[in-house]
Amino acid sequence: MNSTLAILALLDGISYAALVFLVSVGLSLIFGVLRVVNVAHGSLYAFGAYLAATFSLAVAPISPWLTYPALLAASIVIGIVCGGFIERFLLRPLSGEEDVLQLLITFAAFMIMDNLQRLIWGVQPIFAAEPLRLLPNVVVFGVSYTSYQVILLPGVALATLFGLRYFLRRTLSGAVILAVTEDREASTAIGIDAKRVYFVTFVIGASLAALGGALASPTTSLVPGMGADMIVLSFAVAATAGLGQIEGTALTALMIGLTRAFVIYLQPEFEVLVPYLLMVLVLLVRPFGLFGAVQVRKI
Repeated sequence: MNSTLAILALLDGISYAALVFLVSVGLSLIFGVLRVVNVAHGSLYAFGAYLAATFSLAVAPISPWLTYPALLAASIVIGIVCGGFIERFLLRPLSGEEDVLQLLITFAAFMIMDNLQRLIWGVQPIFAAEPLRLLPNVVVFGVSYTSYQVILLPGVALATLFGLRYFLRRTLSGAVILAVTEDREASTAIGIDAKRVYFVTFVIGASLAALGGALASPTTSLVPGMGADMIVLSFAVAATAGLGQIEGTALTALMIGLTRAFVIYLQPEFEVLVPYLLMVLVLLVRPFGLFGAVQVRKI
């Protein structure tokens, strides 16, 4: 591999890792607080991408720069509407039930949303690249690359990482969420509304998944099945880092993103295998993930 390809692989890996992190950190946040493995997370990513493309195509004739707030608006709408619906009407009635029931209900939600996606937007590819075209290319060590992918996407990912850290550790609302995560019964006893905390947390996690899809929409054609691909990869990232680990998710997403990018340039036939091979190798040595820890289970 020559230096040009190495730089391209590096930039591809950083860009891809930023998107994967946004989706994976939402998955980890939901699991860390609600202890729910949300299989429908991939559909939230896909819905965010499709709705963002729809909004972008609608506002682009008015002003191309409106496509950027359209991406954010799409993620918020999907997070509140779809995420809120799943938590309130599908997961909350199963609170206290076996974990397998929650897994099955989120899988059912994933299947329903996947078919709704085909019903609403059809099966033909959709492409809305206006946000990508608006920003100029940048030259990195002699290689021209889109600033949308090498500056904007990593910037949003970093802002999300530090924003979540600050929110959870420096604000009262974050302290309430952490309290419910540690001990729901004790938190409820001192007057914290655990149901509200779960709802807000799920909406935030769903919005992050939709934001990942919205930001990905200008960079790729939107096709049926994209949600399934992302949820499997997100599970690999979250499990490798340790479910519920926010900072670990960022580092793991970067590791997997860079490894995948270099493999594409060197041995593209192994692209699909690499993330899951890394996950298996890590979990064989550390069953709780790279940054996870053994937890005491209440009986």
